Amino acid sequence: MHHTIGWVIFSTIVIFLLILDLGVFNKKAHVISIKEAVFTSAIWIAVAFAFNIGIYFFNGEQQAVEFLTGYIVEKALSVDNIFVMIMIFNVFQIPPQFQHKILFWGILGAIVMRGVMIFLGIALIEKFHWIFYIFGLLLIYSAVKMAFKKEDESIDFDSKWYIKLLKKFYPVTSDRENGKFLIMIDNKRHITPLLLTLFTIEFTDLIFAIDSIPAIFAITTDSFIVFTSNIFAILGLRSLYFAISGIVAIFHFLKYGLSIVLGYVGLKMVLIDIIKIPTILSLIIIIGVLSVSIFLSLILPKDKK
Repeated sequence: MHHTIGWVIFSTIVIFLLILDLGVFNKKAHVISIKEAVFTSAIWIAVAFAFNIGIYFFNGEQQAVEFLTGYIVEKALSVDNIFVMIMIFNVFQIPPQFQHKILFWGILGAIVMRGVMIFLGIALIEKFHWIFYIFGLLLIYSAVKMAFKKEDESIDFDSKWYIKLLKKFYPVTSDRENGKFLIMIDNKRHITPLLLTLFTIEFTDLIFAIDSIPAIFAITTDSFIVFTSNIFAILGLRSLYFAISGIVAIFHFLKYGLSIVLGYVGLKMVLIDIIKIPTILSLIIIIGVLSVSIFLSLILPKDKK
């Protein structure tokens, strides 16, 4: 599959499914049921795997393995993102029926933002090889930070600079029930908690992208594989959120698994000129570590205090 054709197919699939999602299935604001979320999540996963099969037949096994590895890494890191999303929605007290709308526009913003980061990152790597070492050290630092992160650590979103900036230009209303980002009150435009939530999710995703995108660079620097695997993974994030937000706390060992994965790919980047690790071996290691962390979470449930 020539990358030009691949880009056209990828763009067509994504645009079609996004239009179907917002224009048909979620035309009216409603609370997403677990059944609906699981079904939608399964569709996104199936589409990603079908796309990967196409890569396998047209581009070969190596790129198919690279896509799958990148997809799994991003998907796994997305679960950690869900913890923060739950916190954000709770802090801003967003009604469940409007959460999908915020996540939809948040994902669109994330696609643009990650696209810029991916192509900029690849351009830097091609020009400055030593950037690999910087990315690797960044991932190792993130791995250590994740492993020792306190689960009850709270975040004061009101103190964030982007929230303060928004409040400087527009007054804030507490109205959450109309489902709008902006409303007019006394002929003056006001921002709602929905817009504050959207901005918070966008900036939170930016922080997560700083971890996840370099992790995929450790697997491949092919812009097509990096971008498509990353975007397919985050497109299913909305459905994944509604499917597992109620049970995500069960997987208390997952953060350690993710920490090991980040540490591994970071070390792989630092040692790139010394040790060449086959992508298929990296895929096996990543799946193995994540599977063990999930298994341990299920057989060793967290003590309830």
